[in-house]
Amino acid sequence: MGAALRSWPIISAPKKLERPQSRLVAFPIVILALLVLPVIAGLLGAALPAFGYLPVLGLEDFSLKSFIALLGAPGIGVSLALSLCAGLCTTILAFLVVMGFVAAWHGTRVFRVFRRLIAPLLSVPHAAAAFGLAFLIAPSGLLMRALSPWASGFERPPDWLIVHDPTGLAMTAGLVVKEIPFLFLMALAALPQVEAEPRLKMARALGYGRVAAFLFSVLPALYAQLRLPIFAIIAYACSVVDVALILGPTTPAPLAVRILQWQSDPDLSLRSLAAAGALAQFALAFFAICVWLALEWLVARVGAKLMASGHRFRRDGFVRHLAGATMSLAGGLVLAGLATLALWSIASFWAFPDIWPNALTLDTWRSVGATLGGPLDNALLIAGLSSLLAVVLALGALEYETRTGGTTTTRMLVALYLPLLVPQIAFLFGLDMLLVSLRLDGWLLAVILAHLVFVFPYVLLSLSQPWHALDPRYALIARSLGRSADAVFWKIRLPMLSRAIATATALGFAVSISLYLPTLLIGAGRWPTVTTEAVALSSGGDRRITAATALVQAFLPFFGFGLAALVPALLFRRRAAMRAGG
Repeated sequence: MGAALRSWPIISAPKKLERPQSRLVAFPIVILALLVLPVIAGLLGAALPAFGYLPVLGLEDFSLKSFIALLGAPGIGVSLALSLCAGLCTTILAFLVVMGFVAAWHGTRVFRVFRRLIAPLLSVPHAAAAFGLAFLIAPSGLLMRALSPWASGFERPPDWLIVHDPTGLAMTAGLVVKEIPFLFLMALAALPQVEAEPRLKMARALGYGRVAAFLFSVLPALYAQLRLPIFAIIAYACSVVDVALILGPTTPAPLAVRILQWQSDPDLSLRSLAAAGALAQFALAFFAICVWLALEWLVARVGAKLMASGHRFRRDGFVRHLAGATMSLAGGLVLAGLATLALWSIASFWAFPDIWPNALTLDTWRSVGATLGGPLDNALLIAGLSSLLAVVLALGALEYETRTGGTTTTRMLVALYLPLLVPQIAFLFGLDMLLVSLRLDGWLLAVILAHLVFVFPYVLLSLSQPWHALDPRYALIARSLGRSADAVFWKIRLPMLSRAIATATALGFAVSISLYLPTLLIGAGRWPTVTTEAVALSSGGDRRITAATALVQAFLPFFGFGLAALVPALLFRRRAAMRAGG
């Protein structure tokens, strides 16, 4: 993805801005403001109450009392450790699985199969995947039912704390199975940029095994382009809330969950404590990234010594099969979880240890259909508008880059990643405080703009490669025939990229559907969506209702991708070349 990002418009400085294109300069300015200002404003909004300045509550003297109170909070050390371990362990495991699989199976039929599965696996929201995993691994889950009583001897669910375990293993597992598709997608985008095939052929010709050839010749160049996505995974896993509420420990909970609890507590004096926690979460994510950099330095030294030793590591059969098995397990857990949710949503009475419910019924869906209408409408409205706005901004920025040309600047690259590198809870909390002081909290426009901050990077990533892959000779021919630059954009680029635009819109729609904290905090509870409703059910209740709600959340992204495939096919049903390309 790093290579793709280097050609992104908002990270490009124009060499020479011609007058006819000057109006397009508004796009990169708006995008930079959209990505940077909310983060800065949010961190500032958290810093002021954290240091004791909150005039609404009569606090006007700066002090460190909130931080002292935070350090004295019961179990705060455990909460910090849980968040740090979740961030690092999730990233390390996802990185090892993805790099091991790419090293072992690149260029094979198995690799192509997983490449086709990446879109459906990536589109499953984190909360839905977490619910599916919980329904699988719980003491009364499907896996235990499959082993009981013939293998386990259990006639009743064992008294084991698997979900919400105090060490956070279930939460980490839920994060790993969802971050693997994301990191795999980033690796797929970066592989062509590092010329993996020629490197692998040369290393294999020198006698290296398949895995060693990849690790020694491709990984160093590939990793340089994956560094920012990896940092984004660390920041997200350190501060995740929805997955932590569904699978994570409760006494004490990870730091991000406790911040949300303090922020939503009726006792307003806890707002300063939550603000101090938000800054601590930001510092924790930064520290986790520093730890990762130290590990990176250590691994690089070890790798250099291995390369210098001259060993070819030809016998890598076990490593190859292990890599394939772990990748299959990660994808299989997500798909099996969805299947379990579907079964629970139509189950009637289902006693343990029965592997199949006594009967199947649609009563749950009738009940959910009567209560989920409002949240479903809100989710479609917010996701639809935020994804469309993101596509418009991305197209404007890409057209600006095409007309002016540009060079990459590192500062703008970091700015583009800023909303993903800073933990959501850290700046959304402060942004919420600012909106409350301005009496703008709960506005639909504020919720949509908050979603847009997170949707836009993914939409731009999806559109960037097909945009730059479009043959520029189409535009040159049109301009030589007297067509204007605007006509080239509207009549050539947009129709020819309609399939890619539809896919990018669907991806933005899927990202927006999965967002929990921006909807909850910025919406002030006035715009419930299927995601907020599903996470709210994590505290207990009817499993059937929970399964049906989570399944609706998981189905919406599939619906978006289905429309993305259908619309271009209908528009160009009489144009064979457009159907095939796109």
